[in-house]
Amino acid sequence: MRNPNGKKNPYAVLRYLPITPRLQRLYVSKTTAEQMTWHATTQTEEGSMVHPSNAEVWRHFDRTHPDFAAEPRNVRLGLCTDGFAPHEQYGCTYFCWPVILTPYNLPPRMCMSSEYMFLMMVIPSPSNPKRLINIYLEPLIEELQNLWHVGVQTRDNAKDETFTMRVALMWTVNDLPAYRMASGWSTASVMGCPVCMENTRAYYLQNGRKACYFDCHRQFLPPDHLYRRNKKAFTKN
Repeated sequence: MRNPNGKKNPYAVLRYLPITPRLQRLYVSKTTAEQMTWHATTQTEEGSMVHPSNAEVWRHFDRTHPDFAAEPRNVRLGLCTDGFAPHEQYGCTYFCWPVILTPYNLPPRMCMSSEYMFLMMVIPSPSNPKRLINIYLEPLIEELQNLWHVGVQTRDNAKDETFTMRVALMWTVNDLPAYRMASGWSTASVMGCPVCMENTRAYYLQNGRKACYFDCHRQFLPPDHLYRRNKKAFTKN
């Protein structure tokens, strides 16, 4: 593209691949359509976790959104994003940042296979997108919001009927640096733990001013434990 001075300036181009038609195609095949309700029709041994549907977070979501859970064909997605050096050229200055969605309705042997890991986009940046990642994710967020609130008419060939398919983004799968960009929660400070948040017992080192989490494990000891409040023997700064 040309600027007001008539010179050409490079612009980043985002190529986005919509998720809606790919989710609808899962119900075209009778075999795949039947597997999309595996999480609701298959019983597992009590106390074992072989699929995310066995987790408490899944059950909590069902209790919070009973209208969504009432239709087992509604799709539950997980989002994954991270940067890597292409062609294993470690040490180079260029990195790829793919964004991938996975439907967790399917059984473990299927949802973890490459055929059902849908590439949504590759962020066009030679380096870490950092805080700009929310701009690149806007098309995906807009589509997911529409699929959550409105849904889309989908043909289920397994039951030979049409239903309104809704979609929920259940969680993200990433390391802490990618989590920081995707969620906006700083993971490099004394409140870097996204679970403990302000209850984190971290502190800054006097020399270097780096966040230190040493001795944070003492907070999980019983209240009457000998080492629970022994700062003199443990906290070194």
